[in-house]
Amino acid sequence: MDGMAKTSTTTQGLRAAIERSGYYPALVAEAVEAAVGGEPIRSYLVHQETTFDQNEVRRHVTVLVLTGNRFIVSHTDEQAADTTSPTPYATTSTESVKLGRISSVVVSRVVANPEQYQPGTLPREVVLTIGWGAVSRIDLEPAACGDPNCEADHGYTGSSTADDLSLRVSEARGRPGHRAPGARLRPGHLRGHSGRHPL
Repeated sequence: MDGMAKTSTTTQGLRAAIERSGYYPALVAEAVEAAVGGEPIRSYLVHQETTFDQNEVRRHVTVLVLTGNRFIVSHTDEQAADTTSPTPYATTSTESVKLGRISSVVVSRVVANPEQYQPGTLPREVVLTIGWGAVSRIDLEPAACGDPNCEADHGYTGSSTADDLSLRVSEARGRPGHRAPGARLRPGHLRGHSGRHPL
């Protein structure tokens, strides 16, 4: 990561954020460095979450990086030993998307006690959904007409939604059997670290 640290202050901040997450920082940083190459980094987000899977606790880290031309998504997961590996292992994947391919950005905010909301108050939860056409979700349901006594088959109706990336950031701690949030909300833009340290 020495090469990354020399490009800009933002890049130094990204490196520090990955290290603070405590989640295989050398592995995560190397994957991100390879994907970014020599491009200056404009902003970033490091997000760690924990998944409770029966008797196992697994961690996942997502790193989002915005350069002048690309949006880079990196995921790293840890896996327990299984039939393919006698020892625990981690998998890391990166995807690079040209900014012109991004077709939608949806930010959903959950605010507690909306009647008391004051401008600038951080929401209880934020879900960021970004689509660029690689993955779509189709939701279908039986179609119906306005006649409550009609028993005819009207087929199905539904919608297709771009769903390449969906990232949830919440102030609440997760419960067993649920995805634990990886962050507490903090002021600022995309730039910053949002992951908790390992359990």
